[in-house]
Amino acid sequence: MKVLVTGGAGFVGSHFVRALLSGPDAPDAVTVLDALTYAGNPANLREHAGDPRFRLVRGDVRDAALAAALLPGHDAVVHFAAESHVDRSIAGGADCTATNVLGTQTLLEAAVRAGTRTFVQVSTDEVYGSIPSGSWTEDAPLDPSSPYSASKAGADLLALAYHRTHGLDVRITRASNTYGPRQHPEKLVPRFVRRLLAGRTVPLYGDGRNVRDWLHVEDHCRAVRLVLDGGRPGRVYHVGGGTELSNLELTGMLLEACGAGPDRVEHVADRKGHDARYSLDWTRIRTELGYRPRRPFAEGLAGTVAWYRAHPDWWDTAAPAGG
Repeated sequence: MKVLVTGGAGFVGSHFVRALLSGPDAPDAVTVLDALTYAGNPANLREHAGDPRFRLVRGDVRDAALAAALLPGHDAVVHFAAESHVDRSIAGGADCTATNVLGTQTLLEAAVRAGTRTFVQVSTDEVYGSIPSGSWTEDAPLDPSSPYSASKAGADLLALAYHRTHGLDVRITRASNTYGPRQHPEKLVPRFVRRLLAGRTVPLYGDGRNVRDWLHVEDHCRAVRLVLDGGRPGRVYHVGGGTELSNLELTGMLLEACGAGPDRVEHVADRKGHDARYSLDWTRIRTELGYRPRRPFAEGLAGTVAWYRAHPDWWDTAAPAGG
């Protein structure tokens, strides 16, 4: 099998590439397509530089000519590439809309023309908006709140439309908040760890009571591989971590892990349209594909903080100014 991974120099994508190439059932070839914007770090893929099965192509998923040239010969596409930061999408929605919607459509079109067998669209729980109680099933209506989540919902609908119209074998994963080593420092866990280790305060939105389910990146990647190998065409699969925490609770755990006190928390104005709670019902992927998260949250968070503490050089190449 030959696999094209878009956004493979990013956080989850690079972990997925590592898992693909290191497993006993590794594909014959893995091509990474990544624009190497601020969120794509070539250092995340450095370990594969001498592997004859691996190739990195710098390019934009919106480039139709490039997609048409790359897709032939690949059996599957795993599409991670996205503008994924909610705050950036609120400040200006053009980039996330162009990349997430037009970029996905460009790849879908190229996959149809190339006869690609399987297209895995990696999405997010944010497409559903907020849920006060209970958990969303895969049949819940989409109700996104931010330009980012709206662009991902649009991309998901396009993918399903290409399945229904063209018969393309599309499979969609929608995952909870993912954390782990090598995540870009604009996201909550690495940003807070970086600031706490530097003796700074952390900015907590509003009252901190917004609730998220947390998923370790290794569990996320394992679920995507299960869907790639055994998912059903036209099917959506939820990927949960099984640990719901308020942002205030998570901040308390990060304070403890970094040896900091509550005086280091600075409450700031809440994010516009901030969803109160996300929660996924992941019965389908458990019963159909045997998925269960393996990394306990306390263990995963401790390991993540330890990794960031041990790799201060990584911050210098990945972090935005003032982050």
